[in-house]
Amino acid sequence: MNSDDTNSKPRSPATIVTHYGRDPEKQYGFVNPPIVRGSTVIFQSYDQLKGHKRPYGYGRHGNPTNDAVQSTVTELENGAQTFLAPSGVSAITTALMAVLKTGDDLLVCDTVYEPTRQFCDSILEKMGVTTRYYDPTIGVGIEKLIQPNTKAVMVESPGSLTFEVQDIPAIASVCGPKEIAIIADNSWASPLYYKPLDLGANIVVHAGTKMFSGHSDIMFGTITTDATYEKRVQNTYRALGVCVGPDDSYLIARGLRSLELRMREQGQKALEMAKWLEKHPLVETVLHPALPQHPQHDIYQRDFTGPGALFSLILKPAGEEAVAAMVDDMELFAMGYSWGGFESLILPVKISSQRSVTQWPHDGNLIRLNIGLEGIEDLQADLSAGFERYRQMANIKLD
Repeated sequence: MNSDDTNSKPRSPATIVTHYGRDPEKQYGFVNPPIVRGSTVIFQSYDQLKGHKRPYGYGRHGNPTNDAVQSTVTELENGAQTFLAPSGVSAITTALMAVLKTGDDLLVCDTVYEPTRQFCDSILEKMGVTTRYYDPTIGVGIEKLIQPNTKAVMVESPGSLTFEVQDIPAIASVCGPKEIAIIADNSWASPLYYKPLDLGANIVVHAGTKMFSGHSDIMFGTITTDATYEKRVQNTYRALGVCVGPDDSYLIARGLRSLELRMREQGQKALEMAKWLEKHPLVETVLHPALPQHPQHDIYQRDFTGPGALFSLILKPAGEEAVAAMVDDMELFAMGYSWGGFESLILPVKISSQRSVTQWPHDGNLIRLNIGLEGIEDLQADLSAGFERYRQMANIKLD
């Protein structure tokens, strides 16, 4: 499918990830876009050079392999343009720098991805940008926090550790008229299940390392803008020299082809696992927005069309030795900081150091799970054995 064909009818996400970003007729008949490696582009005449009359002028500014990813993600997000970054963090920091300058004020949700907080509290502070954190459940209440110099709001919905869902339409109803940019991290649900630009956000960022890749073998990020912020992001992106190699883009383009299938399979398994964990006597609560007991479940139902593979749970209180006994001998769940890959991951989390304006109300141990493609019964058996080691080490009596 030619993704530039504006006359084609709207396509489903499954069709978009399967067909967009490739044109076999321009690829010598090959179904996949080729890996185009290069820095120098040759011009055939002075007129062509002067008038920029080639699709590409220099390797850092784009190539056909990168375009395959850009066009697909732009279509999925209903955006104006997508820019590629070497990591999710790079996508976030580039987007923030595109909309902020010295003297500006930035509002960031208190549940934000920790490297985002580190960037705001170090680099942005040195630039003379003030960062203030807010309760992610505040909704229209964010209006009380806005100052004359507030220029951007960073949202992450749901939060990557504790899974609070933000009300982007409510925030947009306040920020839109004031021309305050809303930057949304959409890594959890992907544009298949959540479209922040349609809800009022202006810029969407992704850790393409996660679901877009799906194979735990690449670092990648994307920035998708609406028409209002397209030029500002492009200017900052080029000035910073942000770019990705074609080999990386090829792996993401390949991963996108199976995104719909992986999101459906892993999301359904994660929800099934979350419901199973709700009934376990060692589990105090499960933090998954698709569960009816989740505090923002109504917002999730309104704005999302499906769940992601990642969620957390809180175990009954016990010491670190109990946590170590559980995770050290897992057979299928591996410990790792990433997620979104084919493999299931388990990660003990200390949340107290990652909040500044909201208070974490739980005393139990927070455990984050990424549900991969393994059999659900095998994963449940692995967790059950781990829970028993936890219980025995902590000497917890169950009813």
